[in-house]
Amino acid sequence: MGRPEYINIRTNQDIDKSETAFKNTTFSVLNEAYKLGVRYFDTAPSYGKGEAFLQEWDALTNHEDVILGTKWGYTYVANWQLGYPGKHEIKEHSLEKLLEQWGVSKKMLPHLKYYQVHSATFDSGILENQSVLDALLRIKEETGLHIGITTSGENQKEVISEALKIEVSGNLLFDSFQVSFNVFEQSTYHVLKAVMERGKAVIIKEALANGRVFESNEFPKYKVAYGVLKQLSEQYQVGVDAIALRFVMDYLQPDYVLSGASNVQQLKANLKANDFKLDTTVIDLLKSIKVSPSFYWEERSALDWN
Repeated sequence: MGRPEYINIRTNQDIDKSETAFKNTTFSVLNEAYKLGVRYFDTAPSYGKGEAFLQEWDALTNHEDVILGTKWGYTYVANWQLGYPGKHEIKEHSLEKLLEQWGVSKKMLPHLKYYQVHSATFDSGILENQSVLDALLRIKEETGLHIGITTSGENQKEVISEALKIEVSGNLLFDSFQVSFNVFEQSTYHVLKAVMERGKAVIIKEALANGRVFESNEFPKYKVAYGVLKQLSEQYQVGVDAIALRFVMDYLQPDYVLSGASNVQQLKANLKANDFKLDTTVIDLLKSIKVSPSFYWEERSALDWN
């Protein structure tokens, strides 16, 4: 909700993309979400004005029971320029970037509970950067925050497994894991179950596969999957989005599943996932429509920013 362009399969661009319009929409979605029972809100500095919007909303409403999560490690550089030609966000897992972004994000205390490395990978060196790991432990000890990682990519499993082992000063560092998981990308199921068995929090993102769960001629690979999702949508009298979200909720049973809604209409449709449960037969059916991680992530990397 904090930036005008992101990885998306949407073709309808007839919306007001001004910063003022986005802020108004963000506040309306946050207010409706709280009213409808949502209590966890997740953002990042690289989500355009997302963190600033959430911080302002939190300060204005001051709900005592909200739980906020944010991240560090990516910087938004598109500066609200529509059709920005380069990368919209730049990754940097340095100590300097951590201290810079923490200096802003800590203003979300005391409602801030989860502070996460944004897209931890082996390539970024974050899991071996002792100065950064030490700084994260200091933040954890000074604030009581849950320190976590988020993951993306074909080797999410391996990154999670490695992060689970990391100790600083004899203490396990990471408390939460935010992971891409959905009906198409199910490869982290077993490692996430192991994470939860160790008392760590699991937060699921991209449960709607960046919109790919919605039927589209652009993705012929999912023809059978679209038939299954349509059938279940009709059976349960909810949208495909609610089916996809409920699958994650019932199959994996994580702490949180992020909706990713960008307006009130989407939010209300997503939250219908709370109104029913899937039995094991349906879960098994949805397990069968997964694709290989390599295919999933190659396809995701080719999606347009719009």
